[in-house]
Amino acid sequence: MAHTSTPDRTSGAWALEARGLSKRYRRGWALRDCSFRLPAGRICGLVGPNGAGKSTLLGMATKQVEPTEGELHVFGIPVNDPAVMPRFAFLGQDKPLFKRFTVAETLRMGSELNPGWDMAAAERIVRSGDVPMNARVGTLSGGQRTRVAFALAFGKRPDLLLLDEPMSDLDPLARHEMSTLLMAEAVERGTTVVMSSHMLTELEDVCDYLLVVAGGRIRMAGDADALVPAHALVTGVTEEGTLPAALGPHTLIESRIQGRQFQAMVRPNGPLRGDWQVTEPSLEEVLLAHLRSPDAPALYTPGASIEAEGTRSA
Repeated sequence: MAHTSTPDRTSGAWALEARGLSKRYRRGWALRDCSFRLPAGRICGLVGPNGAGKSTLLGMATKQVEPTEGELHVFGIPVNDPAVMPRFAFLGQDKPLFKRFTVAETLRMGSELNPGWDMAAAERIVRSGDVPMNARVGTLSGGQRTRVAFALAFGKRPDLLLLDEPMSDLDPLARHEMSTLLMAEAVERGTTVVMSSHMLTELEDVCDYLLVVAGGRIRMAGDADALVPAHALVTGVTEEGTLPAALGPHTLIESRIQGRQFQAMVRPNGPLRGDWQVTEPSLEEVLLAHLRSPDAPALYTPGASIEAEGTRSA
């Protein structure tokens, strides 16, 4: 997937820019000291285990959650500025729709609530899925309701579309159809998309940018096609039951030892010299390794990091 050029901060081309963003609840910190940049025009996968802070981050971007510390800008505008509201649309897993409304009434509601409403685009999204305009929302299948919800989101003509697991309840065929629709509409309009998902294999086909959250902190951020090649999967024979000393100079993400064999996910700090098998991991393997090892050093690609102290660029 093609990438946009690195944005100039003065142009407002950063779709999201967080500095020291934190949120504390009574039970503790949901997010702590998160700083990152997301360029405009990207489709970004927001990845992390349950309770990692993904929904909190999306809640702050949509003004549903007030940050405890730090700041968040949307296209260069502070998120608490009313001017942000027309710039984004949000779609959550529950997809709140009025079940007694017909599809046509739902789209008309969208036009009444949004001054920049694009009825032609909303109707195109609905009709392309053969969803009857006179059907009541409560009678639709899960995939059809999700299509109507997407029509509401894109009909607003947002610059930023924020999605919190909107396709998790769909069957594989419906998820594929919605993913295809999402990509087509986003590319046509140049919409920036942030999509929280547990479907790691699907992210590889859809997303060209990643934000990985674990333990309330950003663990990886940046271009997917730079983050993955920054890692290597090393397999070989242990030295007296432990990892070879020659792996010491490299950043270890995680390792497993079974019998005399070891397998390690590393970020090489130079040539990997050893009698080992070295392969490039898949995106899913990299993501899982980081999610299983939240204490591994954070990794940002150039441009994604605001404060590079303690991080390494890919």
